[in-house]
Amino acid sequence: MNITVHYTGSAGNLIQAGNILIDPGVPIKKIKDALHYRLRDVRFCLLSHSHADHSKGAKDLMKAGVDIYCSKESADNLKLSSHRLHIIEPGSQINIGPWQIIPFELVHDVSNLGFFIGNGKDRILYATDTNYIHPRFKNLTHILLGIDYDAEILKENIINSVIDPALGKRILKNHMSLKTAIEFFKANDLSRVQGIYIIHLSNTNSNAEMFRQEIQKVTGKPVYV
Repeated sequence: MNITVHYTGSAGNLIQAGNILIDPGVPIKKIKDALHYRLRDVRFCLLSHSHADHSKGAKDLMKAGVDIYCSKESADNLKLSSHRLHIIEPGSQINIGPWQIIPFELVHDVSNLGFFIGNGKDRILYATDTNYIHPRFKNLTHILLGIDYDAEILKENIINSVIDPALGKRILKNHMSLKTAIEFFKANDLSRVQGIYIIHLSNTNSNAEMFRQEIQKVTGKPVYV
């Protein structure tokens, strides 16, 4: 499975897993550029939640002929309306061609979904902007996980007034720490994992190389940041 992280972070997201798009959080022109204007090759798009950095291109993507799957809450928040829109619910499997998609609830300040995406051979997990992940998974082949901050770096940034304390509380409540991510990896079956992709790092509250090293040490798997 070819995984491409075209964009990630608070400025915008766009993930591609084979012929699937996830979180069209950049303008349609950037989406088209990233895909070399081959939108016809996209089978469908999954949208996790309504924050602009994950959904900015959703309306135009549907206008361009791509079906989008998201929760009712996200569709309502974004005022999405199209025959290309499909409402999905946590825990309910949907089948699209060879793909089986199971959305599950995440912990954020708006309705947010993670996705298990399988096709018999590949078993992909996607989750970002969440405090933790409750479900456990077996036989995953690829993991895309949003890890926002390291607790010690965040603490120092609050003490040194780099981060406002109120923002610090929001980050602690709604985003994943490196420690929580490591606990997640320890609790799941990684025996078939071919690659771990760490996405959506904070610019100020993380250390990309430290994150990569710590996760690779725990998992023994290739880690890409």
